[in-house]
Amino acid sequence: MNAPSDVLVIGAGVIGAATAYFASQQGLNVTVLDKGLPASGTSSACEGNILVSDKELGPELELMRFSLGVWHGDLGEHKQLWEFESKGGIMVASRESSLVSLNRVRAIQTGFGVTVEELDRDALRNAEPNISPEALGGARYPEDCQVQPMLVAAHLVRLAAEAGARFVADTPVTGFVRSGDRVTGVRTPRGDFSAGAVVNCTGTWAGELAALAGVSVPVLPRRGLVMVTEPLPPMVHHKVYAAEYIDNVGSSDAGLQASPVVEATPSGTILIGSTRERVGFDRTVSTNALRLLARNATALFPFLGQVKAIRHYHGFRPYCPDHLPVIGHDERAPGLWHAAGHEGAGIGLSAGTGKLLAQALAGRSPDLDLSPFAPARFGELAGPTPTQPHLDHREEAAA
Repeated sequence: MNAPSDVLVIGAGVIGAATAYFASQQGLNVTVLDKGLPASGTSSACEGNILVSDKELGPELELMRFSLGVWHGDLGEHKQLWEFESKGGIMVASRESSLVSLNRVRAIQTGFGVTVEELDRDALRNAEPNISPEALGGARYPEDCQVQPMLVAAHLVRLAAEAGARFVADTPVTGFVRSGDRVTGVRTPRGDFSAGAVVNCTGTWAGELAALAGVSVPVLPRRGLVMVTEPLPPMVHHKVYAAEYIDNVGSSDAGLQASPVVEATPSGTILIGSTRERVGFDRTVSTNALRLLARNATALFPFLGQVKAIRHYHGFRPYCPDHLPVIGHDERAPGLWHAAGHEGAGIGLSAGTGKLLAQALAGRSPDLDLSPFAPARFGELAGPTPTQPHLDHREEAAA
């Protein structure tokens, strides 16, 4: 038996790392387990978006606004460690119908406190001189940001360790330890790990892990592709995406969806997203998806037609059918907590999720009501117990 902890975090992606960091800041004794290394799941295969602009009104938007405050406040002193950029986002409309819809959404968001600026055709070109001549107008969201997610996970695990946390790599979870109905630890090839609270931060594998505890958390993988160009001089100055992106984010369609999201990185490369499709854990590279990414990106920024793509990568976003993450204590399996199902918003929401969960783990009242994200909303019973004994418990945060 390994030394007991107050909190045992399963998964060292961005969400698990943030939970471990903030729990350590609360003075809790924390152990983090991961099948691989920090950010070895989808945290290493996404764009690093921190977006207010694509959030529907309701609990997710409230969580995003809280999380944004944590990024700037609690984590502000560490911004340079993970290439935090307050570049802002621009949503572009290239059809009259899209422009009407965008203006309607902008008016509603403004009414709920979101900072957004209308851009007519001239203002849009002043902001992004290389935008397509077909673009009719847009909306600028100055609060939208970007980070390098692998650096976030790695540095938060390190900072948690400096506060006393322990990280154990290459340690898959194979089952739970219980005392009566209560979860008191996990089983691994390295022996049992006991804790007062076990936190499931395993992203797209969260449902599989929850099933081992006999509870249902219907998190599913949603594959997403990103292309990377050769390094260029500054050509794209914001995170720029088509208005259709919001519809794709909120869709439950299992088929391939693609809408352009184009942004530069500090190294000069340009990231081109995004696709979404539910294909299980199939890692096959879809040439059709890559073709759609390229076509959509060049429609938004025609100069990209002459630019080389040097690589592409893909990961699995942890999708929840009701489009809300699962955060909090699972009353169906006392002692088990969850922080998963954030889909493409996992990077942006990680800071707020980690802080709120740490407050609750420390017995404090969280700064934001977590009840809309309660695990018990999915009912009592789990699906079939996985037949594969060693699950791939690497955190799958999202793009």
